[in-house]
Order: sequence, then structure tokens, then C-alpha cells
Amino acid sequence: MNITGKITGITYKQFIKPELDVIEADTFDINACPAACIVKNGNNTFALSKWVSPKRTRSYPYERVYNTLNISKKITVIPIVKDEGADGDRDFLQWDTVSLMSLLDVYVIFAYYNKAEVNPRYANKITNQQFDNEYIVSKIKEVEQYHSSALHWNLNELKTNLHGIIDKAKTAYAETERKLGVKLHNFDGLDNFKAKIGNEVENFMLFSREKAEKAQTREIHTIQPKECLSTLTKAKITITNYLGGQYFFTVDEILIDGNTVYLIEDKHSKTCILPSIGDIKDGLLKMILYSNLCEVKVNGKAMKSKAVLKLTSEKMSGAITEKSFGRDRAEFIFGHF
Repeated sequence: MNITGKITGITYKQFIKPELDVIEADTFDINACPAACIVKNGNNTFALSKWVSPKRTRSYPYERVYNTLNISKKITVIPIVKDEGADGDRDFLQWDTVSLMSLLDVYVIFAYYNKAEVNPRYANKITNQQFDNEYIVSKIKEVEQYHSSALHWNLNELKTNLHGIIDKAKTAYAETERKLGVKLHNFDGLDNFKAKIGNEVENFMLFSREKAEKAQTREIHTIQPKECLSTLTKAKITITNYLGGQYFFTVDEILIDGNTVYLIEDKHSKTCILPSIGDIKDGLLKMILYSNLCEVKVNGKAMKSKAVLKLTSEKMSGAITEKSFGRDRAEFIFGHF
């Protein structure tokens, strides 16, 4: 089943607003700071989050970004590539990640790792990778003085700076390989990445889209261990936004009731009453997208849509929904908490 939709604008209300640590700019270190924090430089403050991998399914990067959404100026630091060694994974930045951050008005600093340690458990793997802090600090200062939109910043960085970052990443990984004596992936992969994205954003979009569509097709046939589905129905959803970007997601569950399709994001826990807060916030970021869809079509047929975040647990019995009130909700909460 194929679902398509458009986003022409984003509106949302953030209910979970964590207390973020405040770090003075003159003592800031990207490798020592929390996953999400406030950076203060005189009268200027902004929120900053960091990813540990360009891959969106690792270490809850959406949660980290979600934690900064209530601050007016938001920055996120994303490595363009993470090579864990010849016996590990190597992940590259995807266009849809950049497009999603632009949609949420988040400035992206494209970064690279220049330090690492030998993984003691594997011969050809590295761990504890660190960003080039001096470079990150210089880019933060640029963003601080930048007064156009995050979209404009992100597109300009892709056009003018991405090739240079790829070269820096290649040089840094070559030095890491030499210094640690650990074999990394063939550097031709970085050269191919640089060549395929070319000098135009459109090439990067097409290259990433092809990879995302293949991943989406693989995922639609897979049930993850953490998912507890009542329908065992997955569906592709392709979202087009007003920025020209496309997102290729897989909805965990769908339910069609009359002329309405329910887009259900599942979060499940085997050991706790509720899924982790990281899982929940990851789902909430998806809800921002799904709640702002218009012109939704299911297999080409126009339908209304409703976004649903479904939390399940093997420690939980019974169920409540947003429409549950009074005695039903009280008995459910009292019985579990």
C-alpha cells in the first residue's frame, strides 16, 4: 500500500520541554557537551543538538532535535560520514535529513570526525570518535551572525561547503587509519559520494532519494523486535514538502476507517510499562510531520489522515486512547502506575 501526502507548512505545540544545560560559548566543546544543550554567548543564546551518526535510526537523533524545538534559534551538528572501521558500518548523510531539519527551522552544521580510539573488541573497528571541535566552534560563530532562515543556511552550506567537508573527512580518516593501525573502509567510497552528489543540490537529492527508496522497500517487509503491531500492516509513505524535498518513510501500522487513514507510529517495550522517553520523542517528531499532511492519497485515492502515536508494553494490560476520560482513564493509570 502506497501513501502520499504534502506538507505546505508546519505547526505544532511542544508539551515535553526538558531543562537543558547552559554552556558558555568560551568553554564550549562539542565532544564534552550534552546531546542537547543551550549555548550562551553574551546576550545571544541558541539551542544545540548533536548526532553521533548521519543515520537517522541510531541513538535517537530525533529525540535530541525534539529537545531543542522550543528555542527560537536551533542548531544541530551532523557528521557527513561515520566510518566505524572495515569490520563495522559506514553511514553517509542523506538529503532528506537536511530537508527535515530545514522544515523544522534547524540550522545544520555538517561535521567530520578527526579523532578516535581502537575498538578493543574488534581488530578493524574504531570507537569514541570525536568531532573537530575547532571547526565546529568556527561554524557556530558563523550561524550566530547569520540572520537568514535555516533553509537558506542549509542549502548554501550544501552548495558551497559540502565538498570541502568531504575532503576534510577523508584526510582525517586517513590520518586515523595511519595513527591507530586500524583498517577503515576503502576511501573510494568517499570519492564516489563526492562525485555522485556533484556541485548541485539536485544531484544530492536524487542520489539520497534512490538510497532511501531502497531502504524503505527493505523495511516494509521487516517487523522490528520492538514493534508490537495489532494489524501487522506496514505501508510506504512518501511526503513532499514545499522545499522540494521528499521523505520516504514506512508507517508501522495503518487503519482505514471510511474515508480516513490512521497513520500509526508504534513504540513498544518488553521490560517497562512504557517505552523509553527517547522512543516517545522520536515518535513525536514523526507526529509533527504526519499531523501536518494535506492532499493525502492512499493508492491514488484522496483520503483524510490522522496521526497516531501508539505506546505498547508487555507489562501493560488494557488500553486507553486520547478519547478516554473519567473512570476508564483513572482505572488504567491507577492499575499501572
